[in-house]
Amino acid sequence: MSATKKPYVSALLGLVIAWLALSLLSGCDGPAPSPAATGSPPSELPTLVHQPGGQEWMTVDLSQIADLSISSVQEVSLPGILEAVGQVTFDDRLVSTMISRVSGRLEDIRVSQWDTVRAGENILSIYSPDFMTAEAEYLEATSSASQSGGAGTQADAFGMSAGSFSMKANLKAAAVKKLELLGLSPADILAIKEATPSRWMRAPISGIVVTKLALRGAQVNAGDQLFALATLQRVWITADIYEDDLSRVHTGQSLEAITAAYPGDTFKGVVDRISPALDPNTHTLQLRCQVENPGEELKPQMLARVRIVTRPGAALVVPQAALVFDGNAYYAFVLTGANMVERRSVQIATWNDQGYARIVSGLKSGERIITRKSLQLNALWREVHGESS
Repeated sequence: MSATKKPYVSALLGLVIAWLALSLLSGCDGPAPSPAATGSPPSELPTLVHQPGGQEWMTVDLSQIADLSISSVQEVSLPGILEAVGQVTFDDRLVSTMISRVSGRLEDIRVSQWDTVRAGENILSIYSPDFMTAEAEYLEATSSASQSGGAGTQADAFGMSAGSFSMKANLKAAAVKKLELLGLSPADILAIKEATPSRWMRAPISGIVVTKLALRGAQVNAGDQLFALATLQRVWITADIYEDDLSRVHTGQSLEAITAAYPGDTFKGVVDRISPALDPNTHTLQLRCQVENPGEELKPQMLARVRIVTRPGAALVVPQAALVFDGNAYYAFVLTGANMVERRSVQIATWNDQGYARIVSGLKSGERIITRKSLQLNALWREVHGESS
């Protein structure tokens, strides 16, 4: 390179370096990138707005929350069959409790728990002086009434009232009544020939011994429970239904019950009673279903699925991602205005479609809810309330 060109090249390089320096300095004074472009949190903090009815709404710039989505509460059709899970119990109208009517001692016991007995079968023998006293009074009253039987006939012949001569008959009636209260049948009373302190208690119904509290040789008092007998020819299934299904159910509706133990067997029954009380925590109430059990396959405490034929209904469903579980309750964030949300408590139930939940209470059809990023909104909600996450 010639000597005349060297100063020219040096000057050109100096201009380029100066231009680059000016460009860098001017870039430092340019506009700052937006928070959305950099991913930084919004400049305005969420605030609470108190409503006249006591509700609290939170204002928040939803555009600053990435990947947030909004959907509506959907109303879907329910099929014409209502299903519920229940538990088998005894029909208490077919349960009989045997109690001691006297104070005494258990001499003999012929049955044990889960034995099957027939009505009228001897169950246990009780020794009690109460029996001997009542039988002696009956024998004396019977003997006196028979001896004075002619007095009433003579009084009637003279037109006199027989009331004055019926004291012995009243004593006999009182003695009979006392024996009946002690558990003796009319046949037992007629068979009394002498006073004895021991008597057999008989099974009041045919069934199964489900409770046995009696022990041979034990001392008992009047009113003590000894046995409980029940039959399984007909049982109850107590099932829970949700509040919004109540209008689809009424007493007398036919139903079918199936169990895991006997999946191939179907048990027929009807809705017998509907509970008047609603569980405020789960928004459910109980049905008492009367189910025929001819083979006695259904056992108490067994779980059963009940299918009730009813008219179609409707249910509200939301994506499970829209729900937040906080403090033993579920919440959903409802869009109440532009950049304004309400955290609302909801009651939920399981739903057939995976990823969705059934709303029992707390939301209405068509309401717009935050589907994604509900956990982030819940953290902001707790923050403005001064709660720790």
